Amino acid sequence: MKTKFIILLVFLSVFVVACAKSSNNLVWLEDYDQALKQSTESKLPILINFTGSDWCIWCKRLSEEVFDTKEFENYAKKNLILLKIDFPQKIAQTEQVKNSNRALAQKYQVQGFPTIVLTDSKGKVINVTGYQKGGATAYIDHLKSLLKK
Repeated sequence: MKTKFIILLVFLSVFVVACAKSSNNLVWLEDYDQALKQSTESKLPILINFTGSDWCIWCKRLSEEVFDTKEFENYAKKNLILLKIDFPQKIAQTEQVKNSNRALAQKYQVQGFPTIVLTDSKGKVINVTGYQKGGATAYIDHLKSLLKK
């Protein structure tokens, strides 16, 4: 009985830590026009995440190390409109979504994944970046510096 209790306690501890680290409360728009509209209304810049969510290792790392953290969630909710433009290999998308995503990748001259484009409410590029190691705090500081330029 004592062993089962210890196993349960360890399992619950791991679960609590994982939940505290991970964030599923962010709203990532997938419609460019909607992101522009929200940016205009809120006067916040747009972070466009060009990603290959189900195959790109650096995209997955950026999500795990930065975008899925509570720290990034807290920053993004107050400072960014989030737009995800996905190029998956195993996730189904309509032809309309695929065409729209390709057009946006061409418009913003995306050469690889992940590409993070920061724009104003009219879609004008403020700055471009990608994966940066160092976790959420370092990435948020990086974004702040890019948005000041």
